[in-house]
Amino acid sequence: MGKVPIKSPREIELIRESSQIVAEVLALVGTRIKPGVDAKELDEIAERFIRSRGGTPAFKGYGSDKKNLFPSSLCISIDEEVVHGIPNGRKLEEGQIVSIDVGVRKNGYYGDSARTFAVGRISAEKQRLMRVTEESLYKGIEKAVAGNHIHDVSFAVQKYVEANGYSVVRDLVGHGVGKSLHEEPAIPNYGDPGTGVKLKEGMVLAIEPMVNAGTYKVEHDPDGWTVRTVDRKPSAHFEHTVVVRKGEAEILTR
Repeated sequence: MGKVPIKSPREIELIRESSQIVAEVLALVGTRIKPGVDAKELDEIAERFIRSRGGTPAFKGYGSDKKNLFPSSLCISIDEEVVHGIPNGRKLEEGQIVSIDVGVRKNGYYGDSARTFAVGRISAEKQRLMRVTEESLYKGIEKAVAGNHIHDVSFAVQKYVEANGYSVVRDLVGHGVGKSLHEEPAIPNYGDPGTGVKLKEGMVLAIEPMVNAGTYKVEHDPDGWTVRTVDRKPSAHFEHTVVVRKGEAEILTR
């Protein structure tokens, strides 16, 4: 693992600005989620808004394979899709849950956040999956304080999720955020407390539990992006960008 950058107060303010746009995008898109809405339309709304605020969509054109860069501003992942779903003209249907993940770059710094939304009326089981996933995010954030270790965050998420009968995805991790969308450290959603990088004030982290109703195992679609549960049971995803502080972490994407 490489060195984890400590951000200056000025850098944190720039990350905060990008993170605020991210939070506003999720709030805006959330108001448009209903049965019959085209996922592509949500993506277009988000991109227009990001650009109107002087930002750039962080995900559009992202990737290491030049022949298959991510084509959209939002990752829109429905039901058993865990993350990185491409909004390619699918219409949302009553009873689905949809995870929206968005990143923004402005003035050279990134913000990143995700939320899972209900489409119309959803089952009690899906409601519970969403609730536990969001609560696990805050359990993790509680541990993101100076002096703790990165896997204290991981363990807090894992313990809460598994106590509720769900599983955390192991193939995907949270990450540092700053001048790059993905920086050190990697933040798995499982691990042994007291291990991993020691957290210091000024580290900026994107903590993001991805929680499956069934097995933790996932697979990639032929599109090279979409990740879905192997057992096709639903998955939920919540993420915040936070600054490590001495007392409690500061959430930048509220």
